[in-house]
Formats: sequence, C-alpha cells, structure tokens
Amino acid sequence: MVAMVQTGASMRAVARAYQVSLCTVQRWVARAAAARLDRVEWNDRAPIPQRSHRTNSATEDFVLRLRRELKETSDLGEYGARAIHRALIERHHPLVPSPRTVGRILERRGAFDGRRRVRRLPPPRGWYLPSVAEHHAELDSFDVVEGLVIQGGTEVEVLTTVSLHGGLVGAWPGPPVTAKMVVATLIDHWRQVGLPAFAQFDNDTRFQGAHQFRDSISRVMRLCLSLGVVPVFAPVNEPAFQAALENLNGQWQAKVWARFHHDDIPALCERSDRYVTASRVRSAARIETAPPRHAFPAGWEFDLQAALHGLLIFLRRTTERGAVSLLGHTFEVDPHWSHRLVRCEVDLDRERLRFYALRRRQPESQPILGETAYTVPRRRFHE
Repeated sequence: MVAMVQTGASMRAVARAYQVSLCTVQRWVARAAAARLDRVEWNDRAPIPQRSHRTNSATEDFVLRLRRELKETSDLGEYGARAIHRALIERHHPLVPSPRTVGRILERRGAFDGRRRVRRLPPPRGWYLPSVAEHHAELDSFDVVEGLVIQGGTEVEVLTTVSLHGGLVGAWPGPPVTAKMVVATLIDHWRQVGLPAFAQFDNDTRFQGAHQFRDSISRVMRLCLSLGVVPVFAPVNEPAFQAALENLNGQWQAKVWARFHHDDIPALCERSDRYVTASRVRSAARIETAPPRHAFPAGWEFDLQAALHGLLIFLRRTTERGAVSLLGHTFEVDPHWSHRLVRCEVDLDRERLRFYALRRRQPESQPILGETAYTVPRRRFHE
C-alpha cells in the first residue's frame, strides 16, 4: 500500500484496491514517512505506555500510616482519599498524590473498610405462589388506569390485564369502571382466551369490595370462585407485585393515549384494540409456551347468591406486632414475624385461614406460620 502511494497512486484508490479504510492507508503512510520501506519499523505498537509512573513504596506506606492516624484521631472522623489528600497538603509532604491516586493506593493495599454490595438474583415470576413460580399455573393481573380525559371533558378509565408468563395483554377503555363492568369484561376476556389458575388484583373497592364491612366477598371475587379461579390481592402500597401490569399501563398511555388524538371513546377503543392485537402477535411465541389455560365451562351462568367454594389469597405485610388485617378483621400471625410478607389463604371449603411466611431471598421456603378457624357468614349478596 505504501509503495503504491509513493509511486503516485492516490490513497483512496489504494484503499479501494486493498479493500481497507482510508484511515488505514493514511496511518501506514504516516508511519513510513519519507524513509526507505526496508528501514521502517512495521511492527504494530502496544496500546500501553512504555513506562508506568507508579507511586513509590515509601509514599504508599506513608499514606497508609496517615489513614490509620486519621481514623483514630481525626475530629471529623474522615479518613478517605480526600481527607488523606488534604492532610498531605497540610503537612507539606514533598510528594502529594491526587485523591484518585490515593484511592488507588488504598485499593491496591487492601485498606478499604467497606464491603461490596452483594447482587442477588431476583426471585422467579410469581414467587409468592409456588405453582406459578414453578411454571405450572398462569396468573392474570388486572388494574384500572384513571385520570384520563378526552378533549371536551369526557372522562376515560381503562381496565387493563396482562398474564404473568405469557404476556397476554388486554385493555378496555371506556367510561369510569364499575364492578359490574369488570365482571362483564372478565367473562368476555376469559371466554376468548381461557381461564387462568389465578387472577391478581390490587385492593381497589371495585375488585375487593367495600372495606368498611367485615367479611365482604365482592362481585369480582364471587365470579372468580364460581369459575374455579383463585383471586389474589396484592399487598397494600407495594406496587412491585403488579410490576408487569404497571409497565403495560405506562406503555399503553405512551403508545396509544399520548401518541394520537382521540375524538371520542369509540375512536380510542379502535386504536387500543389495534395496539392489543399487535402486542399479542409480537408475544405469540411467549404465549404458546405459557402454562395451559382452562377452557371456559359450557353452559355456565353467574349466580351471585351461590354458595362460596374455593380459595381466596391475600398478600399482606405484618404490623410491628406480627398481625395482619384482611376482610375487616385483624389476625395475630407471629410476634417474631413483624413487618414481613405473608400469604394468607382463606379456605372456604374447610373454613380455615392459613398464614405462610414469604421471603424474597428464599422464595422456595414458605413455612406455615399458623392457622385459625374462619367462616364467611352466609348472607344474601345485595346487587
């Protein structure tokens, strides 16, 4: 390449001939300069400096002694790299390394007190439900997006859902959501895609029912129980359990609500349906590998007055005394398990309430903390 350039060829032509970049030809021509080609040092040069300027051992030893002295006698109690650097200047040391160099000396000599943060692997999806964590059962999460207003004053709320393993999404914008609307939407949705083993909600009254009444079994809970789906209620004020759904809510608002102008609710529904369809197409492979869903029962009819059977699950965090509140009652769990997560299982068939300890660091260990008798009073549901 250099010989061709020296004979008069342009560097661009040489670069095209040898199929290299122009800067490569320029670099080697600059390396050769005007010298004879047999006298040019063609070996590539190492990217490291030929000489290193490491602080001498005497200075490093003095830095360590000064650190120990500051740790024991400093009025401020500071003995880090910056404090050592200031002390060296105050003592007029002949060689004052920079704070960064002092930090490297301390690291090289193993003089740091702090421990590095241990990065632990996150627990599996649905770790608080063993069958979901083991990928044997699917869980659908539901939430309501509030506070949206179409130009002109039309208030909009959106019922959203996403399955934990399959990523099967759904969004139904419309007027303010009611419990009856939630029930109707869940029935239509599950008729189309099948029933999950668990349905998770937050503690909104539209899902859980009125909080001021004891033993309140809501319309949504009765729907789940009649279909053999276990309703799960996330801990209060802990959005991490609904993280996948919160992510969907943010995506929907960014990609549908804020991205287009919507004249009315039907136009918004059309755009939302297109987004949901595209999202399901993108997640088709993940949906196929998700745990199987159960077929919606043929001839099923929703009876709000039917006897309650099945399981209710409440995820709660205990108080300072190890107690939890659910269904209008306060239950003593374990005084040694304060401010910790528990899974509360209400067995309606056996009329028992069981409490299981939950640990994110040990998700596979969920020992039972205790159980107590509990019976839901038999009374008519007021529609």
